[in-house]
Amino acid sequence: FDKWSLQEDVVRCQDLSIQDYVGIRNKCLRFLPHTAGRYQVKRFRKASCPIVERLVNSLMMHGRNNGKKLMAVRIVKHTFEIINLLTGANPIQIFVDAVINSGPR
Repeated sequence: FDKWSLQEDVVRCQDLSIQDYVGIRNKCLRFLPHTAGRYQVKRFRKASCPIVERLVNSLMMHGRNNGKKLMAVRIVKHTFEIINLLTGANPIQIFVDAVINSGPR
């Protein structure tokens, strides 16, 4: 959203096992989580999808929310702003840490 930095010195993935699958490097540095990419065509291409866009895509499911990507982008943007106001930290780093904590150990 061009408010928080996605650079390597700011956002770090501490877990080595999912570092390749959390899209926060190189091609995944996007300002908006709306790339309209075709990440399902080849095997393991989903790993190159930006992590914030994967969150947005997972919000676009179940009934009345199908296909409403702009609404999901707005929800994630407001959520990140609230996280930034409450903690003062980079919300993308907090999201990456949450993904690490939610995985198996």
